[in-house]
Amino acid sequence: MNRFDALQNKLNELAEDFLKFYEKNNKAAGTRVRKGMQELKNMAQEVRKDVQEKKSKLK
Repeated sequence: MNRFDALQNKLNELAEDFLKFYEKNNKAAGTRVRKGMQELKNMAQEVRKDVQEKKSKLK
């Protein structure tokens, strides 16, 4: 569950930048959102690998 918590925390960290970019058209916030989303993508990929590994061990 630590990975899930880390994903949620990262998304919560980005919430303010999402608002700044989409509601206030803040360009720098958009850059931070893109960077954060890339980090989330990488984190999600690690979760996918871990789940697949554990699934294959259950067979």
